[in-house]
Amino acid sequence: MTTRAQALIPITIAAVIIGVIGMLTLPSDSKLESVEFPRGTILIGDIALEVQIADSEPRRVRGLMFQDQLPYDQGMIFVFDEPGLYSLWMLNMQFPLDMIWFDHNGNIVHIEKNVPPCKTALEITACQSVVPDNEALYVLEVTSGFIDQNNITKDSKLTIISI
Repeated sequence: MTTRAQALIPITIAAVIIGVIGMLTLPSDSKLESVEFPRGTILIGDIALEVQIADSEPRRVRGLMFQDQLPYDQGMIFVFDEPGLYSLWMLNMQFPLDMIWFDHNGNIVHIEKNVPPCKTALEITACQSVVPDNEALYVLEVTSGFIDQNNITKDSKLTIISI
């Protein structure tokens, strides 16, 4: 027969591990699952996408964590205040992504395809961080397969309709 204290030990240990990992990787104001993202529309070449806009530090840190896989006509665009070498990681993602970095003119400076998610505690400690080749002002995350399905290349161009 298991006592109440014995039954709680594994739960408590798991909570501590998850809490410590969370404290090491996310600012507390970014951990909330109820983060609201403004929405906008962009074009990549002639492909229209509805995007969630991550234009503040808490929104950029939260990103697509905990969300279900996006349809191919949706994505998330990370908007930065100035160009830089912005690295992205896949903590608490539920599906693989294609990622595209754009400069201030909408030119593609880096493409990553099929970046796997990190969902478990072991995966999180070795979670892949993607660093672009050149400075970018925008980063687009879309469901893996989007780049190949839409023939996106370094010659494709970002046009912002509304963000």
